Amino acid sequence: MMALPDFLTRHPDGEITLTGHRIGLYHIVHYYQEGFSPEMVACQYPTVPLALIHKVIAYYLDNRAECDAYAASCRKELDRQRLANPRHLDVAALRQRLDATHGAGAM
Repeated sequence: MMALPDFLTRHPDGEITLTGHRIGLYHIVHYYQEGFSPEMVACQYPTVPLALIHKVIAYYLDNRAECDAYAASCRKELDRQRLANPRHLDVAALRQRLDATHGAGAM
């Protein structure tokens, strides 16, 4: 288990978030790996100070192997949850239901 600095908090379920925020380490790492600059990440999360984004990215770079393993486990869990809930919104079916509802109310 990786040691966390004071600006990261590990929750009982294992999730790691930025201290005082609901934003996860996974999210910052994900955007950074996608090529986002710290400023671009800050635009995604306007309540998080840019200095904190820089700290999190620096932590990631200093602990890349552990953070990558953590991010991989998060992705695996998200994939598992998606597979467990195969129902996806069918936009066309939703539009038909909406149209039917509006049509029925107009009569």
